[in-house]
Formats: sequence, structure tokens, C-alpha cells
Amino acid sequence: MEDKRIRVSFHNLGCKVNGYETEAMAGRLAELGYEIVPFEEPADVCVINTCTVTNIADRKSRQMLHRARALNPEALIVAAGCYAQAAGEELLRDEAVDLIIGNDRKSYLPRILEESLQKRQKSALITDIAHSSDFEEMTVGRPEHTRAYLKIEDGCNQFCSYCLIPYVRGRVRSLSPEAAVKKAERLAETGCREIVLTGIHVSSYGLDLSGDAGLRENYGRPLLELLRQLERIPALERIRLSSLEPRIMSERFTEELAGVQKLCPHFHLSLQSGCDSVLRRMNRKYTAAQYRESLKRLRRVFDRPALTTDVIVGFPGETEEEFEETVRFLTEIELYETHIFRYSRRRGTVADRMPGQVPEPVKAARSQVLAALNETNRRRYEAQFLGEMREILPETVRMAPEGPVWTGHTREYLKLRVLLPQGQEGVPVMVPVTPETLCARKGEES
Repeated sequence: MEDKRIRVSFHNLGCKVNGYETEAMAGRLAELGYEIVPFEEPADVCVINTCTVTNIADRKSRQMLHRARALNPEALIVAAGCYAQAAGEELLRDEAVDLIIGNDRKSYLPRILEESLQKRQKSALITDIAHSSDFEEMTVGRPEHTRAYLKIEDGCNQFCSYCLIPYVRGRVRSLSPEAAVKKAERLAETGCREIVLTGIHVSSYGLDLSGDAGLRENYGRPLLELLRQLERIPALERIRLSSLEPRIMSERFTEELAGVQKLCPHFHLSLQSGCDSVLRRMNRKYTAAQYRESLKRLRRVFDRPALTTDVIVGFPGETEEEFEETVRFLTEIELYETHIFRYSRRRGTVADRMPGQVPEPVKAARSQVLAALNETNRRRYEAQFLGEMREILPETVRMAPEGPVWTGHTREYLKLRVLLPQGQEGVPVMVPVTPETLCARKGEES
């Protein structure tokens, strides 16, 4: 690359995996001499890492591509990620888009940019990701905070009836344990004290690495073994897991999980509905009763674990009685937080062809009911810790008249604020849990 000062901006949409990949792409370009600039500033290249989990995500992806073109009329506009993968070459018809990069080609961005900046012609680099078998390694450099994400898995084999992700992310592919440990060690060496293991379906980690890993009795075994290896890294103080499949929490797995001392007692078990008939239509592979048992096991072996979930309202055919069943179930199990999503039709999925599509006003009303319940449950959970001292890892700071105020999370993921003198950032600190130190959390309705 002759011009070492080509300016590149990034905009990320969607999940933590997308965020990780965006950070990795930006970091790699910076290493090669590109100048990474904020999205709103003039740039020679604009990369939009898109999302397609809902119709709203599709619309936001298109909007940001057009926003990039409006900000930089002469720039090379790159569409990467899930919406780009789903739309394919058809997206090249959009005047805002110059280049499309599929979900297993992001690590090739430097080479692709070098060629594209010379040719300046529209092109799409997309493969049939359903047949991709290799995990695309992408490395995030020095973390900005004491907590960093580590992507260990990609793809999904579940094929829930409402979801496009298996079609745009492909089948399960895992980072090898050896590579995962090396990446975690490098992060710890740069000051990272907490690592969040992330992926599209983290519970399936390792299913592709061993011939017997897919057996029912071994479900979760590769993930558990990786956790034990990561725990041996001296400078690493915490390990946190992202979203998990409820079925992974067998009696044996849960008890062995409790033996990983550095593991944070914070578990996001995706529910989607508390009604068995809806779960069957969703092609979820558990019942509400089985989900409840998973929570009971976690609460038995961990002290006041933070249990969070996702719920979809207005799934096709969801009756008022089925919705009320979900409300009763969520009231009973008393989770810390519930991320609420209104069902979004996705062309190409089974659910898109189902009868009984629920009107948007009904979805909106139901999501408000769950949002109110979520607020009640959140306050109830946090109240258990009032008056106690809990350790946080300072992550972000804002300047106040009295000095720098840092925020960070406890092992249970309570977000607390504390006034810290200069020089103590990055060092674990004990903070009293009070109404004043507890930070308000963002609304969970999506």
C-alpha cells in the first residue's frame, strides 16, 4: 500500500460478535498504516458491519450505508456482515454500495481494500457460507478497558423457525483451545482483567473439533475444558460467558461449572417464550419446565447468580392465553433482566409462512407489559445487594466537579459508579451497593 494515510471509518450494527469483528478489522488496518477516523468525519473508505436479525436491523443497515455515502460521496463504501451476506450481489444495485464482504471474508479486508482502491469498481466477495468449515480468526489488539471480548465460536446449527442467522453465519465453527488460550494470554498481558467469551452459539463450542463432542452426554464438555484452561492464566481475574443454550445446564455440567473459580455468576439463558406451544412453533428444543430446572441448578450451586434472558413477543399465532402463560412464567422465575424483542418476519424462514401473524399494535402492547415486569424483577434482584461491598473493575470514566467518576461491573454484572483518584484506574476496587452507586440500566425493549 503506497498511501499510508488512507482514512477509514467504521460503523457497527448488531451483536457482540459483530462488535468484536469490527474492532478486529479496524485494529488490523491501523497496524498496516491506515488512519482510523470516527464515522462522522471525512473518510476515503467507510465500512458498515451490518446486521439482519430483524427487519429493523435491515433498515438500519441500509440507512447507515446511505449515511456513509452522503457523508463521503467519493469514498469506497463497504457493506460487510450479516445483512450483506443475506442480500448478496443484489446489494450492488444500491448506489450507496461499492463493495460487499461476506461473513467469512472479513479477515481479508486489508487485501480486498488494496485491490479495490486501485480498481474502483463494484464487486462482491461472498461465498456459500453453509459449506464453510473453517473458523475465521480475527484478533483484537490492546483492549480499551479492563474487560474484553474473545470470539471463540461462529455459526449455528439450531435453525429456530424465526431466525436467519444459520443462513448468514453458517454452521458451527470453533476457535481451537490452544489459539483461544494464546489470545486470552495476550489480552491479559495488555491489562485486560476480564474476558467475555462470545460467539453466535457459544454452547456449541467445540462440536466441530472432536468426533464425539456432539454426543448428548458430552454437550458442553469442550466449553468447560476451555474455561479450565483459561482459568490458569495468572493475570486473568474474571471469565464471563455470553448467551447460552438452556439445555447445556445439565446437573453434571452445572456442578462442574461451579468449580471454575474465576467464572462470573452471570448467565444469559435464552428463553424466547414461557409457553410450550409457542416454543414448539419456534423449533426451540426445550420446554418451560426444563428451562426452570436449569435455573434451579444454577441457583443451587452459585450464590445469587444474575440470570438474564431474551423473549420474543407476538410470534405467529401467539394468542392472548399463550402470552399470559409467558407472563406468569417470567413472574415465577424472577430473572434479573429480560431483553424483549417484537417478532420480526424474516423472508426465507419457516415462521414467515406461518398463519396468524400478530398485528404490530398487539406486539407493542405485549412488549410494554414485559418491560414493566422486567423493571420490577431488576429492582428486586439488585435490592439483594444493597448495603454490601462488591468488587468492580473500573471500565469507563467521566469527569465530574468532584473528580473522575468510574463505572464498572461486579461479578454479577451490577453496574456501579465510584469516585477514584488518578492512577487507580484498571485496579479492582470495592464499592458499596447503594441507590447512589447503582447505575441506571438501558431499557431492554428492542
